Amino acid sequence: MAMPAAEIEALIRAALPDAQVTITDLAGDGDHYAAHVVSAAFAGKPRIAQHKLVYAALGGRMGGELHALQLTTAVPN
Repeated sequence: MAMPAAEIEALIRAALPDAQVTITDLAGDGDHYAAHVVSAAFAGKPRIAQHKLVYAALGGRMGGELHALQLTTAVPN
C-alpha cells in the first residue's frame, strides 16, 4: 500500500515542528521517495542520529507503508 507524500511530510513536521521538508516521488508510484529535511533539532548531531530522528517520526512505517526513502538532512544556515 502506497503512502502519500503529504502524510510523510505531516509525520515529520509533527515530530520536528520547525522542519523544512521537501518530498519528491522518485518513481511516480507513491512507494519510492526522496526527503530533504532541514531542522535546528539536528544541530550537533551526527548524520546517523539526524536520520534516526526522521525515521522515528515515521513511526515504523518504513518497510511497510513506505517502501523506500532516500533521506538527506541538514541544519539551517
